[in-house]
Amino acid sequence: MLNLRHLDFTMLLAFDLLMRELNVSRAAKRMFVTQSAMSQILQRLRQQFDDPLLVKTATGMQPTERALSLVEPVRLILRDVSRLLETSAPFDPGASHERFAVAGSDYIEFLVLPRLIERVRREAPHVEIHVSRTDAGNLEARLESGELDLALGFDAVLRLSATTRRARLFQDTVVCVASASPGGIEDSLSVEDYLKTSQLLISSCDMNAVLVERWLSKQGMERRVAAVVPNFLSAPFTVASTDLLLSLPRRIAAACVAFSPLKIVEVPLGLPPYEVVMAWHPVKEKGPAHQWLREQVLQVSREIDSAA
Repeated sequence: MLNLRHLDFTMLLAFDLLMRELNVSRAAKRMFVTQSAMSQILQRLRQQFDDPLLVKTATGMQPTERALSLVEPVRLILRDVSRLLETSAPFDPGASHERFAVAGSDYIEFLVLPRLIERVRREAPHVEIHVSRTDAGNLEARLESGELDLALGFDAVLRLSATTRRARLFQDTVVCVASASPGGIEDSLSVEDYLKTSQLLISSCDMNAVLVERWLSKQGMERRVAAVVPNFLSAPFTVASTDLLLSLPRRIAAACVAFSPLKIVEVPLGLPPYEVVMAWHPVKEKGPAHQWLREQVLQVSREIDSAA
């Protein structure tokens, strides 16, 4: 009776060579084993299949009917195993129609994604990038299921498990912006003045609504919030025309100052620098297309870091 525990890949490979050569010596040479070792494998095959498989005749060894019935199934198995062990084909960005799903916050959408999409369009014109928010459902589950290829954001906000792969992109720190109008908020504030100054809060800003709030709460502090807006779009213009203060990541603040009548206000809050990371599930680790996408994100991040 056939026992699968005693039938291994080497025996199947030997069977295929024996059927091709119909000669133990030649099959042994092609398999780089001795004739004695090949004879032993043939004996084990005969025991497993309960059939002589190869028999001596006046014209040489000939396969039995049972052996002939096994030739094609065994070759199919060997072919499938070979494909399994083959190195993945290299990713060709110029010809690919791959679709990637990336999650990020407003911060990532503002700072990283325009550069990433521009770079992908240049290198891989048929590739699609679909962007969603990191807070749209269980992020870990979305990465694990394959719904997402990458998640980008502040490591302290993403709070992914240790099994999730990560790569550091760059750091950012907290500053404030205020109207640049004369007689407005000073260029630097004490913590006490910061807490007393009316502020604008962006509810979707990880650093503003999560990291700063979390740090203040731990210190037993509370800031004065005068208005809350859902995203970055209106925030710089609102601050530029009011006496409100807005806490932002420094890289975003620098961009806002460049196109709005705003100024950066330093506040000695004592907040640490925060790591911006790229995260993905281990199952994607070795995929050539995924490796290419991660390299594009890393290249863009280096450009952002260099520009700062």
